[in-house]
Order: sequence, then structure tokens, then C-alpha cells
Amino acid sequence: MVNDKATHDSKMASRMYRRITSLRGQVLTAKQSYQLKCLSPVTSAIRLKSSNKDKDFSSLIRPVTVKPKHSSDDINVGAELAGHLKKEDMLRLLNEFYRRPVVKTLAAEHGLDKRLFHQSYMSFRKFVVESEQLHVDLHVVLSDILQGAGHVDDLFPYFLRHAREIFPHLDCMEDLRKISDLRLPANWYPEARAIQRKIIFHAGPTNSGKTHHALERFLSAKTGVYCGPLKLLASEVFQKSNDAGTFCDLVTGEERRYAREDNTASDHVACTVEMASSTTPYEVAVIDEIQMIRDPQRGWAWTRALLGMCAHEVHLCGEPSTIDLVQELMMGTGDEVEVRRYKRLTQLQYLDRAVERFENVRPGDCIVCFSKNDIYYISRQLESMKKECAVIYGGLPPGTKLAQAAKFNDPNDPCKIMVATDAIGMGLNLAIKRIIFYSLMKPHLNENGEKEMDVISTSQALQIGGRAGRYNTIYENGEVTTFRSDDLNLLKDVVSRTIEPIEQAGLHPTAEQIELFAYHLPHATLSNLIDIFVTLSQLDSDKYFMCNVDDFKFLADMIEHVPLNLRVRYVFCCAPIPKKQPFVCTLFLKFARQFSRNEPLTLDWLCRQIGWPFTTPSVIADLVHLEGVFDVLDLYLWLGYRFPDMFPDSDHVRDMQRELDQVIQLGVVNITRLVRNAEARTPGAVIDDEDDFEIKHRRQKTTGFASEIVDGEDDIPVKRSPGRNGKGGVRSESPRLSSSFLEAKNAARKGQMGANEVNVGQGRLATQLIKKGLITPEVLKKLQSEWQTSAENGKGRSEDMSQDGSDDDNSQPRRPLNRRGRRR
Repeated sequence: MVNDKATHDSKMASRMYRRITSLRGQVLTAKQSYQLKCLSPVTSAIRLKSSNKDKDFSSLIRPVTVKPKHSSDDINVGAELAGHLKKEDMLRLLNEFYRRPVVKTLAAEHGLDKRLFHQSYMSFRKFVVESEQLHVDLHVVLSDILQGAGHVDDLFPYFLRHAREIFPHLDCMEDLRKISDLRLPANWYPEARAIQRKIIFHAGPTNSGKTHHALERFLSAKTGVYCGPLKLLASEVFQKSNDAGTFCDLVTGEERRYAREDNTASDHVACTVEMASSTTPYEVAVIDEIQMIRDPQRGWAWTRALLGMCAHEVHLCGEPSTIDLVQELMMGTGDEVEVRRYKRLTQLQYLDRAVERFENVRPGDCIVCFSKNDIYYISRQLESMKKECAVIYGGLPPGTKLAQAAKFNDPNDPCKIMVATDAIGMGLNLAIKRIIFYSLMKPHLNENGEKEMDVISTSQALQIGGRAGRYNTIYENGEVTTFRSDDLNLLKDVVSRTIEPIEQAGLHPTAEQIELFAYHLPHATLSNLIDIFVTLSQLDSDKYFMCNVDDFKFLADMIEHVPLNLRVRYVFCCAPIPKKQPFVCTLFLKFARQFSRNEPLTLDWLCRQIGWPFTTPSVIADLVHLEGVFDVLDLYLWLGYRFPDMFPDSDHVRDMQRELDQVIQLGVVNITRLVRNAEARTPGAVIDDEDDFEIKHRRQKTTGFASEIVDGEDDIPVKRSPGRNGKGGVRSESPRLSSSFLEAKNAARKGQMGANEVNVGQGRLATQLIKKGLITPEVLKKLQSEWQTSAENGKGRSEDMSQDGSDDDNSQPRRPLNRRGRRR
């Protein structure tokens, strides 16, 4: 009976799995997606592999072009010795050579599979037939074979010599395999192996105090380093350490900020995990969120920190699911491991009832969603009910996130509701009473680097849900529920499951390894070198996996045609930029081109590219564009930290970034108005996810919603300034904007005016027309006056139309968008 029941259950599970997999091309509900995840015979949530391992190695090898030889002098020695050869005779001989089984066997023994053998033969035949003057020995051998004095197999040494010319890897395969041998990554860090380390694992859920205990040891040590996953976390530790009287420096990908006034290094450092030094000795090292060692893109940084930190005590903070992997890895290094387990400090309750209606949202609630569409829709619904909300999502600058968090936490602020993505999962301290999952479906990358929609994992659900209730706040006890009643049982099922243990740690090729590859394969592109390295790499798949390198290759392909040396090219491709934003990618390419010309990227040059000064966004697309501009400034600072001579104005760019942060904050405060404006301009338009926005490279308009903003309502001083069309625009002025930045920019503007000193025309075209004498300044002024009059008339008509069809706060709420962009 037991066997019959097991067989029946297996058949039912297989039948359900086939039914759900047949819907892969359709939009699945959260429940169907979760069933598919649970029933699938192959799971890849924890164990990862590199997609390049499935590729045929020979398909990655690109042949080097060997041109036929042309006569270099008047004497053809081969022809003098053996006579002239007819092309038709040589073609017949070469075709016979190609069909010989023994030749193919010999080629395979020398590393030429069928694909490489065919490519080598085609190149060899072209070389022999089209060369005006062959090598003397090859000419003689061909003549002997044609005259019956030799065998066709005698051509193989010359064929192999040619094959090694077009495929240089044939001479160095053993060296390439040794370079890409990643089976013992612990040996890459001799400084860490030279000392006896003690690993202390602080394991526990969110709000259990595990990081607090690790940081207490960090502050009491003579020297220490904190390695966090986010700049926000590193900045928080930097601030808390200095407030506690322990000098601590901040090191991120964009800067090093010293705690001492004389800019001397402190004994304590708070940094992002990628910036941690594996050669500097410390007494204590803290590695936060150690479970991210499995991250498909960034996991290598945690592996490097765990294996390479030269510290007598290494404190790890994270989920218990990583304990077994850490213990296994430390067995290979000989380090002692101690596990300290923590329980949550406050109570967390999963409710039995969903929210279902926005009227039921109350102060202290945080609605979590995984789409910008949902954020915009929920914000509008709450606003229509006179409920003010804070907004946080991943694309916002750190300063804007902190400002929105402070607004939500402030007991004197009327904003008591938050709408956020999973960006609140770490890095922000929030006083949340109840977490509401608006959806359980989230886009994620599979093992092939492809984007898919799937139910959030148990780890993600616990991480986000655990943000409800925080020790020593007004909401110590937290609650978790869903917005839709259909998702409630699914959420409980997800969080009740045991988190699967993490089995593998991420690895990534280093710059030194790629440089060695390039030495042996000088004609290969960087992207091609990465592909070959990943394919040839040998690693212990029970403990390690190769991190996804698609983003790296994407940037490498983008700047392949730009003349840069390999080390510089590698650094550029490591830049953390959102590759789905065309504007950011365009500026990345311009940065590389300017760098290749050995022309410093000055403040004035950068301002022309991004359209400074910044203006308040009037529609959502403007806000998204400004977020892209912020990413561009981040890129400038990131590259400036590594190439200070070529990016000389990092201090001024940092001031500019602070100003932009305040402009974005103003846009986020008025995010529902931006949505309404966008819909008014394009009725029925669908606002897509941030990854799918087609952001155009354009200067910001100076017109905004000045009439809707009252001076002094926000923390950001606002002033009206004449825009290009003569109308009043809105521009923010950061109180922290340095006078040196303004002086530098004003000087650059004066230099751009040239000898004409004519303050007309905002673009370079007008200046060039005046310089070339094609128009006079008076004519240009007259044209501008006519354009301004025309623009004012057009704007007046559009404003009248907008007022007739504008929404008000009491309008009927719009239905949410489905994944196909239609109203439900």
C-alpha cells in the first residue's frame, strides 16, 4: 500500500509538473510559479554553474588572419629550384590531403578538433593557393609530391605550422590550463595563510543583534576592518565608529574618506566588501551578510574576503544556511571556526488576514513590491485617500533613501506609510510595524544570466519580513501579511520552509590571470579571453562556482573598438553600472573614448554631457533620467578613484552629485504628480520597469511644476529661475554646494563663450554659427525671440488643454497594470 501510494503521488506530481511547465510561455500566477519551483526535478537556487561550461571550447577560439605572401624580391627561390606550380594541381593535392583519415587523427592529437581542423585547412589552402611566393621548403615539398617523389601526408608538418599561427593557443594549452586552475583559491592569499585565524560566525535572523555584537569587538580592537555589502552600511559603521570615539576611515568604490583632519590613515576602516584589502594585517575583521557568498554576480567578493582577510579574528554575520559551507572551506585553510547563534530580539507575527484594500493600510505599514509600476500605482492610490507615503527603491541615490527613511521614522512627520521594493532588506534602519507583501513574484537571474519571474525565496521572504518590528523603537513587535488574500497561504508556506544550506562560493577571474591569458593569446579580445578562461577553468564544483560574467563581457564588447591597454580595459569593465540604461552606457563609452585620447575628463566636459544645471523633473521619465545621471556621476567618481590624473575634478563632481541628490529627493516627494503628468501627456501610457525604460540622452527641460510647489514646503530651498524659453522653471540649490564648484563652473562657462562674449544660444551649434560668420549675434537674438514667442503660445494652448482634462485628488483610482501593460 505504501509503494502504491508513493507511486500515485509521484504520478500526480509529474502530471502537475508537466501541466505547469506547459504554461512557461504564459504569465503564471504566484501560486503556479511556486508549484513549479517546488516540483521541478532540477533546482538551481543554491547550486550554480557557469553557462560557458556548456559551450564548445573550439567555438570560442577565433583564428588569427594570416595573409598570403607576396613577392618581396625578384627571385622566387622555390620556383628556381623546383619549377612553377599550377594552382589547379595544388588544389587537387590539398583536397586529397584534407580527406585523409590519418591526417585528421594526427590533427586531433595536436589539439585540432573537427571545427578547428576545418578552419585551419581553409586558411592553409587559401594561403598556399593565393601566395605569390611560398616558403622554399613548402614549395619544394609540393613539387616533390606532384612529381611522385613524396607522399601527400608530408604536408602535415607545414599544415600544423600554419595552424599554430592562426590558433596560438595550440602551443600553450598546458600553460592556459595552469593559469585557469581555480581548485585551490585559498592559496592565492599567502598573508592569510601565514597566520592562525579564528573564524567567529554570528548566525541569526534579522533584528537578532548579531551584527551589533560583531561591531562591539570591532570597536574594541586595536585595528579592524568592516566589510559590508552596501555603501549605506559602510557609511553607517563609519559614522557610528567616529561618534563612539574610534577613528575610522570610509573606503568605497568612489572614494576614501579620512576620519582625521590631517588625512592620515586610521587604524579602523569601514568599506564595501569589494574594496577590502587582503594584504593589510588587522586584529579584527567583520564580514557582513556572509550568505551573499552565493550571489551569482558578487559572490566572489565574499569568497575573497573569507579566504583572504589577514586578521587574527574574522567575524562573519549572516544566515545559518552558510555555516556548513564556511566550516568546509575553513577545513582547507586550517582556521578554527566558532559558531554563535542568536534569536530575534522582538516578536514577529505572520497574520491570518490579508489587507485587501488600501483603506485598511495604517500608520507604520510598509508595502513591499518588486516593480516600479506597482510603486507608482500604490503611491497614487494612497495619495487619493490623503495618506502620505515615503518611497524607496533600488535606483534611488543613497542620500534620497536616507531622506525618505528619516521622513518615515520621524514621529513629528505626517508621513507614516512606506512603499518600497526589497531595497529595504538591508542598509536602512526603519521603524516598521507591519510588512505588507503587495506581490510575491520577483524578477531574478537564472544560472544562465536570463531574467525570469519567480516566487521570492524563503531567504528573501524572511529577510524582508524581518524588517517589521525593531528593537528599541516604537514598533518593537512586528507583523507580516500580504495585500491579496490569495497570497497569504503561499507566504506562510514559503516562510515555513527550511532555508536550504548554501553549498558553493563564488569565484571570478582576476586581472592578473587575464593578463597572463592575453600574453599567450595576444590577438584575442577581452570578452573572448573571459570566455576562454571560464571554459578552461578547473574548480572544485562541490565548493565553488564561477560567477556570472555577462555584465563584464557586455562592457568589454561595448569598448572593444576603443584603443586601451588591457589593464585599463579590465578596470573599465569592472565598473558597476546599470547596463540596461542606454544613457549611462553611452556616457561609459564616451568616458572610454576620451580616456583613450589621453584627454582628461574635466568638469566642463562632463557638464556638457549631462546637461548641468539640473532641473526639477516634471514627469516620471525625467526622474528616471536624473537617476541615470546620478549613476554617471558615480561612474566618474569610481574611475576617478582609480585614475585620478584623467578624472581630475572628483571633488567638484561630488558637490554636483549632492546637488542632484536633492533634486531627485524633490522629485520623489512629488512622485504621484510626476505619474499624473506623464499620463496627461500620453494618455494610457504604460510606465515600465526601470530595466526596460528607454532613457534618451537629452538635456533636462527647465519647465517644471513650479505652480504646484510652494516655497519652504520641503527641506530643499527652491527658487524660480528663467529657463531657455523665458518661463520660470524650478531649480534646486543644495545648501552644501561648495563655492569652489560654482567658481570652477562659472570659469568654464566664461571660457566657453570665446572671443565673441555673446551670451546667446545655449548649445554649441549657435556658438559655432557665430564663430564661422554664418549668422550675426543680432540675427540669432531675433530668431530666439521668435522661437520664444512661438513656444509660449504653444505652451499656453497645452496648459489650457491640460487644465480641462487634469486629474484631481478625488478622481477615480486607476486599476493596476498587468504584465502585458493592460488594465485589469
